[in-house]
Amino acid sequence: MFRLHHIVHRSSPVLHQTKTLSSCLRQHTRLKTQGPPLQCGLKRFSTAEVPVEAGDPSRMRERTLTMETLNPQVKAVEYAVRGPIVIKAGDLERGLQQGVKQPFTEVIKANIGDAHAMGQQPITFLRQVVALCCFPELMDSPSFPDDAKQRARRILKDCGGQSLGSYSASQGVECIRRDIAEHITHRDQGVPAEWNNIYLTTGASDGIMSILKLLVSGQDRSRTGVMIPIPQYPLYSAAISELGAVQINYYLDEANCWALDIEELQRAYLTAKKHCQPRVLCIINPGNPTGQVQSKKCIEEVLHFAYEENLFVMADEVYQDNVYSSDCQFHSFKKVLFDMGTEYFNNVELVSFHSTSKGYTGECGFRGGYMEVLNMDPQVQTQLIKLLSVRLCPPVSGQAAMNVIVNPPQVHEPSYAQFTKEKSSVLDALAHKARLTEQILNSVPGIKCNPVQGAMYAFPQIFIPPRAIKEAQSLSMAPDMLYCLKLLEETGICVVPGSGFGQREGTYHFRMTILPSPEKLEVLLEKLKKFHLRFLEEYSQQEPQISSSSSSSSSQDHHRQISTQPD
Repeated sequence: MFRLHHIVHRSSPVLHQTKTLSSCLRQHTRLKTQGPPLQCGLKRFSTAEVPVEAGDPSRMRERTLTMETLNPQVKAVEYAVRGPIVIKAGDLERGLQQGVKQPFTEVIKANIGDAHAMGQQPITFLRQVVALCCFPELMDSPSFPDDAKQRARRILKDCGGQSLGSYSASQGVECIRRDIAEHITHRDQGVPAEWNNIYLTTGASDGIMSILKLLVSGQDRSRTGVMIPIPQYPLYSAAISELGAVQINYYLDEANCWALDIEELQRAYLTAKKHCQPRVLCIINPGNPTGQVQSKKCIEEVLHFAYEENLFVMADEVYQDNVYSSDCQFHSFKKVLFDMGTEYFNNVELVSFHSTSKGYTGECGFRGGYMEVLNMDPQVQTQLIKLLSVRLCPPVSGQAAMNVIVNPPQVHEPSYAQFTKEKSSVLDALAHKARLTEQILNSVPGIKCNPVQGAMYAFPQIFIPPRAIKEAQSLSMAPDMLYCLKLLEETGICVVPGSGFGQREGTYHFRMTILPSPEKLEVLLEKLKKFHLRFLEEYSQQEPQISSSSSSSSSQDHHRQISTQPD
């Protein structure tokens, strides 16, 4: 207690209280074997030494937050990409590290589009610019090229205190927003982009959530309905559940390479109007999980539909650099809207999203992204800025990374050659792996995979024998969840069941990323092929042998039968 007495000045108003506390503590030491301590001075306010015997529910205070009092909209949220299969994969991986024997030596996580985790190397120029922004002392190093230094200086000049550690404006660093606007104008062949309509975000997900918050309102039949593609990226269904909006499913046409059919949009819209107010139309192009690239004609039809029905369009374009098929080309919704004429371009409300996480950079951890708003009511735009200001600003390091994507080295600059080589290497490898994945999967009896035209995933349809379906039902499990669980337990391959993305009733799929190295991807696909044949043999028994052609046609026939029935 010597230190306690001497750190308080004699004239301190708490001196008497400190002496009282010290006295109580000494008294407690003398009497601790005789009974409970005296409640003296500050002691009566302390809970640190209150003994609570474990396992005695009568002495436990009831918790305020329980599963019964938890926000029901949070309970409704599901996110398959990091769901039960992925949790199981983590357990298996830790077991392997601790020496637990498994029929495989490693867990291959093909469940998520995390490029660097799968071994993709960073783009040198991007890392150089961010490193210089984070540690400006490196500006004096000859190891960094002048064009990287020039970009870092420009970014830092717009940062408070010329430090990446300061908050930016809630909309983002101004020079970065201006660069994004210039990039969009160039991408869209001269269609102007206004920098005040650009907002930096914490990945695309943050922007999508912010816009949905603005759009969701009403009760009962006036509640906002949000139209999303099925299959969809589970962010959308999760956000809709969290915000208490109404999810409106429109089904992509699997028999036509996951094309978006306007008649299906109309069916979904008219059906939903009976119980909610459809206000929002979400499109993912290139597609996740389906890997399709929508044609310009398809986009025109979608925008015409949105114009006719007065729908707010949300265009998720984070895979715009990931187009592999020579027959396909990325068309931005904004450019197509412009080409449709002023009546459309000046009236359709559109927000498009981009991210550092995909493309050729794969910088998921920086959480960089942006959104561009078009034709938003100025008063609503003010409310958007207010909403964004609550979270202060997106990570400024992620903003710097986004700047490199929209402002890469030019042909006359020293980093151009290396940058171009690295970018081409990543995209060429992805294109090769997209073709490899489609080819091997389609060689397996009972699996049919559409061409992976873009993005980072394959979403093959799998035939599951009736006995396996019955077993899954007895376990209260989706049949493709049973399939993926067995695949993980027998091979160490982690993929995501199609039921987590949505699919037509009676069809089964899984999503796998094409991001592993070509060598590891070939191993993964060969293991998957052998597993699938064992799975068919185990659950088919007396059922006739399935050939590659017959299983594909059978699956397609079944798909055509259910496609005629709206879900």
